Amino acid sequence: MSEESKGRGRRAVTRRRRKPPRRRRALTIAAWTAAGVVLLGGGGLGWFYFKLNGNLKTVDIDQALGKDRPPNVDNGSMDILVLGSDSRDGANSEYGADDGGSARSDTAMIVHLYDGHKQASVVSIPRDTMLPRPACAVGKGKTDPGSRRAQFNEAFTIGGAACAVKTVETMSGIRMDHYIEVDFTGFKKIIDNLGGVQLTTTKPIKDHGSHLDLPAGSHKLNGEQSLGLVRTRKSVGDGGDLGRIQLQQAFIKALIKQVKGVGVFDSPKKLYGLADSATKAITTDKALGDVKSLAGFAQGLQGIGAENMHMITLPVGQDPLDKDRVVALPKGSKMVWDALLADQPIPAAATENSTGDKSTAGSIVQ
Repeated sequence: MSEESKGRGRRAVTRRRRKPPRRRRALTIAAWTAAGVVLLGGGGLGWFYFKLNGNLKTVDIDQALGKDRPPNVDNGSMDILVLGSDSRDGANSEYGADDGGSARSDTAMIVHLYDGHKQASVVSIPRDTMLPRPACAVGKGKTDPGSRRAQFNEAFTIGGAACAVKTVETMSGIRMDHYIEVDFTGFKKIIDNLGGVQLTTTKPIKDHGSHLDLPAGSHKLNGEQSLGLVRTRKSVGDGGDLGRIQLQQAFIKALIKQVKGVGVFDSPKKLYGLADSATKAITTDKALGDVKSLAGFAQGLQGIGAENMHMITLPVGQDPLDKDRVVALPKGSKMVWDALLADQPIPAAATENSTGDKSTAGSIVQ
């Protein structure tokens, strides 16, 4: 990257991002929900193109937000907002009382792909982070006026994907290039079609809220157990969302290692099963809303293994107005956003005073 690019910071840039190099290895990206499995499958399933296309659900983020967004930064990087949908409607009702079909986002990650797409940083945003929420369209010509103080995951409940993206962009000053959302039921099916995920727990985990009961030792988790693990919080760490984030990040790394070791191309049936379940499970931005685009997107993601992925929690501290909530630490958060805008590694100093990465919950999973 040139010195000029490094120094751009938050200045407006009118040029579009450089197109990724043509010669890139085929890739699977997995952020919390294993959404990346569909990317692995998409490129080799041309004969099922129309079937898989019919599975995909999309949301037009660009149309919803218009020009009220941060500028694109022309440094070859890419930023993706990944959300886990927590609606209790339909098949998801077994995880809690029916909420009338409204959805929540208890899991949010910004995946930053560095120029060349061989390294990535992932920033998890705690759902209980208190922050200003911008005004968002809520349908039928109505607009929610926003709030000076709101819980982060309320944005998705109030205004869906577009409001979640707008909230993240307002908070970070970084334009999201893509959006991927996965729900509970879809996540389970992806893991089951993958054949489970192998990992080791160093301590027993028994959590009534997530219905998970695992002794210490080696396990091959099925979809139900995997979902239980990434939803577990009360029985690990401090019993809050920060400990759950640590478990999610550890699970992602185990999942990435497993996906890279599975010879799905040797089994067309398994490959199709994975692609079918994954395309049914995810909602994407409109630009990724067909198999061809999804497969093209995948071309730039797969050189990234667990060892090339730096994962942190947004630097946060206890909310002075509510001990059960957190707020972003101004200095640490600015260091994170400035680094990603400049396509630079996140400095270790960014999280020095944060409570977000001090939980030991992540060490329970290997």
